[in-house]
Amino acid sequence: MSRQHQFKIREENILAMAEQLLLESGDGDITLDSLADQLDLAKGTLYKHFSSKDELYLRIIIRYEEQLFEINRIDDCPSAGVARMIFQQLFNPQKAMLLNQIEERLAASVTGLNRLFGELYDIRRQRMKRLIDIISAYLQEQHSSLSTRDYLSSIWAMGQGGAGLLNSSFYQRYLGRRDTLRYAFVQQMLELPSHYPAADDEVMDEDMQELVEQIDTESEEHRNASY
Repeated sequence: MSRQHQFKIREENILAMAEQLLLESGDGDITLDSLADQLDLAKGTLYKHFSSKDELYLRIIIRYEEQLFEINRIDDCPSAGVARMIFQQLFNPQKAMLLNQIEERLAASVTGLNRLFGELYDIRRQRMKRLIDIISAYLQEQHSSLSTRDYLSSIWAMGQGGAGLLNSSFYQRYLGRRDTLRYAFVQQMLELPSHYPAADDEVMDEDMQELVEQIDTESEEHRNASY
């Protein structure tokens, strides 16, 4: 095994362990000392992979975004693609919400991570284009007048709200079975387009191209932005 390959494996192990410790911490923060102890590594070894804890956190978020992108690239029926969009947030709500909170904090307070933020947004916009394709195909399959933009927003709202509910220690005491609640959320979103039937002569999905162009424009703009 080459040294480069060993380096990549060790880096993946660091990211996986750091993510696990973050989820266990409950407050969205860990120490590099505790991370090094868990991995049985010298603290200085961590700095060979990450220049700071903030960079480590952002790399965890990028890794998560890459995993979501790969899941969304599965090429099957549009309804399955829509269901996966929602399940991604609902199967591990703590992770979805925690990483979003960390990202918001980093974007608001950290400097010097332009390249990594650019990498994150590039991957996210690629995933967005894939989600738009899936949603457009499903709306056409359902012959619905609901726009791509509105349906995508509805899916995000359901996913974020559902994740917040499933992640709340207060509301969890009043919930029934978590699996049946998840499937109920998904079923509601799959049925939503049928409540907006399109007329026979109605042009469907007219804002899809506008969304794609908006994503492309933002991709150009963020390269000159500071984070």
